[in-house]
Amino acid sequence: MFLTISNVSKQYSNQNTVNQVLSDINITVNEGEFVSLLGPSGCGKSTLLSMVAGLTKPSSGEIMLQGNPITKPGKDRGMVFQQAALFPWLTVEENVMFPLKKEMDKKQAKDRAHHFLSMVQLSNFTNHSPHELSGGMQQRVAIARALAMDPTVLLMDEPFGALDEQTRSRLHVELEKIWLDTKKTILFVTHSIQESIKLSDRILVMGTRPGVILEDIKIDLPRPRTHSKEEVVALETKILKLLESEIEKVAREELAYASSR
Repeated sequence: MFLTISNVSKQYSNQNTVNQVLSDINITVNEGEFVSLLGPSGCGKSTLLSMVAGLTKPSSGEIMLQGNPITKPGKDRGMVFQQAALFPWLTVEENVMFPLKKEMDKKQAKDRAHHFLSMVQLSNFTNHSPHELSGGMQQRVAIARALAMDPTVLLMDEPFGALDEQTRSRLHVELEKIWLDTKKTILFVTHSIQESIKLSDRILVMGTRPGVILEDIKIDLPRPRTHSKEEVVALETKILKLLESEIEKVAREELAYASSR
């Protein structure tokens, strides 16, 4: 098994109450797969990704990567957040080189940084500062920085969520090309049904309160995928019904709780 999440639960205690965020999550991700975690706000998508990154510990269960338990962050996992989180005092080139300094000499780090900046189409912006770039360009720098570390798994937490629709669509095309070129395993968190269908091999639809896997949907459609295709529309409808049902369940629970007080 490549990446396995076995019987993972997560809860937070607050005085006399326990908030169950995730309950008995079981997932297997194959090497080279693009897998999306899709669900409503509060279902624990980002918490689950954080546990795979080693930034958060499960309350119970185990996460294994290539047979080794994940207990802390490691260079075998690269993380891309919703915000690019670039160092504002460094150039684009220096931002990508920064995590490479302990791994190789300066020339090697520079060559590697340029390779991945070329991959994300930013070769002409190596000496720019982050504030001189658009939001979409900053995210491409963040992706280049993560790829430069040559992680076994690329973890992406709503990396395009703060971008406008046109920029987001362009980055979908670029990310898909990067994934096809590098064959990296990607675990991708999103709120967007269309985004998940466009990019993924599989979509793990999550429910909430507590977070669970409602359905594991395989997307067996040729790439590139367009929104107008009949099969894509059918998948959107199926996933939307799952999520609407979950939202209705939460609304009923909230109403019952309010009535009981």
